[in-house]
Amino acid sequence: MTATAEREAAAAPLPRPAWGRHLVAVAVLAVVLVPLPLVLPAAQQSVAVRVLVFAILAIGWNVMSGFGGMFSFGHAAYFGLGAYVSVWLLVERGISPWIGMLVGMVVAGAFAALIGFLALRYRLKGAYFALATFAFAEMLRLIAINSDLVNRAVGYNVPLRSEPSWAYMQFEPGSANYFWIALALTVVALVVTILFLRSRQGRFTVAVRDDEDAAAALGIPVMRTKLITIALSGAITSVAGTFYVQYYFFVDPDVAFGNSVSIQAILPAVIGGVATIWGPVIGAAVLGPLNDVTATVLRNPPPALDFLQGRAGLDVVLYALLLILIVLLLPQGVYGAIRDRVQRRRAGRRPA
Repeated sequence: MTATAEREAAAAPLPRPAWGRHLVAVAVLAVVLVPLPLVLPAAQQSVAVRVLVFAILAIGWNVMSGFGGMFSFGHAAYFGLGAYVSVWLLVERGISPWIGMLVGMVVAGAFAALIGFLALRYRLKGAYFALATFAFAEMLRLIAINSDLVNRAVGYNVPLRSEPSWAYMQFEPGSANYFWIALALTVVALVVTILFLRSRQGRFTVAVRDDEDAAAALGIPVMRTKLITIALSGAITSVAGTFYVQYYFFVDPDVAFGNSVSIQAILPAVIGGVATIWGPVIGAAVLGPLNDVTATVLRNPPPALDFLQGRAGLDVVLYALLLILIVLLLPQGVYGAIRDRVQRRRAGRRPA
């Protein structure tokens, strides 16, 4: 690819002020949320931490499947690699989970690039690409179940330390430090996504997603662009896996590589708005408390709904119905609907 062709392909960047506003919004969000664990009860604080884990998962998925246009149903592979690499280094070698997080990012990014290369090499697209990602995640789950290297189906328990330690990401139960670490990781994931999208590589990614043939005609290296996007997505997703195992002190093949993990990566982005910066965060903020709210309402229903008390599975049904309603009423996601409404109002105020 010549320098002239590269300049032409990257000649139409998104407005820099828009990216600047996104970065400012990230900073404001971080400042606003920092004192949150100081006022939340312990039970609600755990929900807030879970929301941030979902957000990181969805941000990673959105890079590849939203901005990259390559739908994945196997992001549990990268989540699980981040969890297992970090916990194995901690338990077997005594290495800090911070270092394990970096190693996990490298391993997950490399494995994601390998999956992407094999799928793209054989021209898998659409549903076939999604099934390929699902197959590789399931393959890792089966390998972990039958491998002595990672303790088979028993999994790992994180060894408890006698004193709190920042170096080993371990604190007293209910400590606000867990929330602050999750918040910092979410902020970093958002900033990395914004910087990626405003870079030339990010513009190549969006161009390839919109029209692969036209992008190739302009000289954009399609295969390399897709592999970089996939690797970045896998690396971001692995961070959620590393933090998850340090927060819950346990991981096994089903927890790390199960289908539910991939669904938890997809749903927040879909509910919030696919291919948007803030969609995954908003979707996670909606879904995180929603499950607890539905379970609480059915566990202790109001007098008019006493007949629902004690009926197993109704909370899951109600949760699913609410998700379906959100998807039907807001097909572009919560953030997409808000953005479109604001744009229509601005357009209506402009003089003809």
